[in-house]
Amino acid sequence: MTTRIPFDLRWFAHRGGGDAAPENTLAAFEVGFKAGFRAFECDVKLSADGVLWLLHDDTLDRTTDARGPAAPWRWENLQLVDAGSWHSATFKGEPPASLDQVLDFAARHAVWLNLEIKPNPGQDAQTGEAVARRVVQWLADQPSAQRPLLSSFSLAALQAARAVLDALQADVPLAYLVETYDAAALEQAVALGAEGLHTDWQQVTPAVVAAVHARGLKLRAYTVNDANQARALLADGLDGLFTDRLDLPSRL
Repeated sequence: MTTRIPFDLRWFAHRGGGDAAPENTLAAFEVGFKAGFRAFECDVKLSADGVLWLLHDDTLDRTTDARGPAAPWRWENLQLVDAGSWHSATFKGEPPASLDQVLDFAARHAVWLNLEIKPNPGQDAQTGEAVARRVVQWLADQPSAQRPLLSSFSLAALQAARAVLDALQADVPLAYLVETYDAAALEQAVALGAEGLHTDWQQVTPAVVAAVHARGLKLRAYTVNDANQARALLADGLDGLFTDRLDLPSRL
């Protein structure tokens, strides 16, 4: 295993490699790692046969050469899908990644993962439970690894994950994802026992940072691609940000 090295926990490569590689593929993580990132965000859902794998959308249309809803696809067939050509010819034939492959990557390189639970329609609780159980199993095998951060826009998925973590007495952090910050969202994150609240960067103000910190949570923002915005947000006390621009940290 790669020796653990210090890294800046504030910077997450969005969907593995930002805009420099096809999202949610192993190639994206490799590109992000070579660019210096040591914290990565990705999207996790279930295949029809119960394999946890990476895809942001409900359908395959945008980021693969296949079409239609993702939910009916079995993993053996998903591995034959081209998830790279949409980005550029360099990545032609790159398949989607499974969660296990990404966990292996994290163990090899001693990096931190933010696993966004992204359920297929109607699979919120099922997916939240599955992600939590797999992460707990992985940590039992990798006790020195960074504990992944589990986040989601789906409250039901996070509640299901929390139930599993509590039942297994597992210390794995959660973060509630919201498009719009308000007091109700903050209270829900607190009720979940979440470690953090994640919101659109345009929702972040010094007052919001102060309110979240006052409740003992960290505040992170998506998706920040401008150096001036990033600089201002960090100056306001933001705890982390997700970016598509792998050169952004070096520009501050």
